[in-house]
Amino acid sequence: MNILLLAAAEAAGHEEHGPTLLGLSAEGWVYVGLTIFLLLAVFYAKAPQKIAEALDARIANTKRQLDEATAIRAEAEALLADAKRRSAASAGDAATIIAQAEAEAKLVLAKAESDATDLMARRSKMAEDKIAAAERGAIADLRAKAADAATHAAQHIIAGRHDAGADKPLVDRTIAGLARIN
Repeated sequence: MNILLLAAAEAAGHEEHGPTLLGLSAEGWVYVGLTIFLLLAVFYAKAPQKIAEALDARIANTKRQLDEATAIRAEAEALLADAKRRSAASAGDAATIIAQAEAEAKLVLAKAESDATDLMARRSKMAEDKIAAAERGAIADLRAKAADAATHAAQHIIAGRHDAGADKPLVDRTIAGLARIN
C-alpha cells in the first residue's frame, strides 16, 4: 500500500510546465478548436445533410450501375441461348451435310469403279485385237516367207533335176492332155 501512495504523490508532483492560456495548455486548445469546428460543420455547413446527400447520390449511381449490369447479363444470357440454339442447328446441318457428302462419295466411288472396270475391259479387248492382228500379220509373213522359201527350193530342185531334155516329155504330155475335152 505504501507503494501506491508513493506513486500517487509522484504523479501529483509532476505537472506540466508548458505555456497556458486561460488555464488551458496547447493540447486543451486543440480540443476546443476541434469542438468548435465540428459544431460549425454540423450546424452552419449542414455537413451531415451534405454527407447523406452524397451517399444517396452514390447509392443511386450504384443502383443504376447494378440495373445496367442486370440488363447486360440478361442480354448476354439471351445471346448465349441463341448461340446454343444456332450451334445445335448447325450441328444438325453439319450432320446432314456429312451424310450427303458420304452418299455422294459412295456414288462417285461406285461410278469410278464401274468406269475403271469398263476401261480395263476396253483396253483388254483392244490389246487382244492388237495381239490377234499381230498374230495374223506374223502368220501372213511366215506364209509369205514359207512360200518364197518353197518357191526358191522348188526352183533349185527343178533346175537341178530337169534340164531341157527332161522337160520335153513333160511338155508333150501336157499338150496332149489339153486336146482332150474335160
